[in-house]
Amino acid sequence: MTKADVIIIGGGIAGISAGACLARHLSVLVLEGEARIGYHATGRSAAILIRNYGNATLRALNLASAPFLEAPEEVSDESLLSPRGEMLVAGEEELADLTAYVDGSTGMEILTGRQAQELVPILRAEAIVKAAIEWDAQDIDVDRMLSGYARLLRRRGGALETEVSVRGIRRENGHWTVTTDRESYSAAIVINAAGAWAGEVGRMAGATDIPLAPLRRSAAILPPPVGLDISRWPLFAPATESWYAKPEAGKLLVSPAEEDPVEPHDAWADDMVLAEGLDRFERSVDYTVSRVETSWAGLRTFAPDRTPVVGMDPAADGFFWLAGQGGYGVQTAPALSTLTEQMILGGPTSLRPDIVDALLPDRFS
Repeated sequence: MTKADVIIIGGGIAGISAGACLARHLSVLVLEGEARIGYHATGRSAAILIRNYGNATLRALNLASAPFLEAPEEVSDESLLSPRGEMLVAGEEELADLTAYVDGSTGMEILTGRQAQELVPILRAEAIVKAAIEWDAQDIDVDRMLSGYARLLRRRGGALETEVSVRGIRRENGHWTVTTDRESYSAAIVINAAGAWAGEVGRMAGATDIPLAPLRRSAAILPPPVGLDISRWPLFAPATESWYAKPEAGKLLVSPAEEDPVEPHDAWADDMVLAEGLDRFERSVDYTVSRVETSWAGLRTFAPDRTPVVGMDPAADGFFWLAGQGGYGVQTAPALSTLTEQMILGGPTSLRPDIVDALLPDRFS
């Protein structure tokens, strides 16, 4: 039986980054069911740091992650960020949503419809009453981030095994035994970073039954508008987030921004959902969707309060939750991996106590 101090179930950005941090102090083994890490939510992320995105707890995590993303020591020699911006637009019926977003935000500038159109020329300025932009929103190089954390994990002595399916988890004599289709593994601590499968992993371990919901979100890559340089366009969306769009490698990425409850699986885009979302997008812009070059979907997993679940389970000794990151997993990974390291080691945390308390799984006891 392979033994370690910590077994992490899940090789997305949450599990890999937490493993890299912990491997500095403990023996760490990461188990991933797919053939490569970051296959599901991590690899299908919109990959942007929006400091004002999410509730108050998430915004604190975004801010805590930003310095690392700008200067990712030991993970990358260069910043993981590049300029993008995020702009929300509102017609009369969306003004309340825009106002609510801006009121809880910092560093946002109010724009007119004409100013919004100057930034994104395909927008219909006459339909925009007001807009708001976060200039500091930045693209994240997720591939470089994930591979850098994986290298750091191995450099610090951590191990990573892929194509390993967990079949059972049990606690005996102060240790966890994780049974897989390959062999069994033993550790004092198990970290549940299984993304959409985190609820299933928790139930296997007899942990607190946390109602995590995987929600599908799809996206499509479209040809860029003819004759326009879109490279400097911000991410743009209505304040109601009924769709969003952003430049992506010279093309235009558009998402219906749906949140359809599904069972954990290797998600794909639903043609009807995608068509309806693209129709909503078309009605807001002077651009005709002539073809979809490619499309995909990912699962964003939320707890009922839409706040991540991070900390030791109150009902299962040595079982640690690192789940429920929703659509914020990449941009919060640096803060949550550091917090996981601090909590596992039992030291003081760098986040405010009220932020840590808002993340704990005992809120579902």
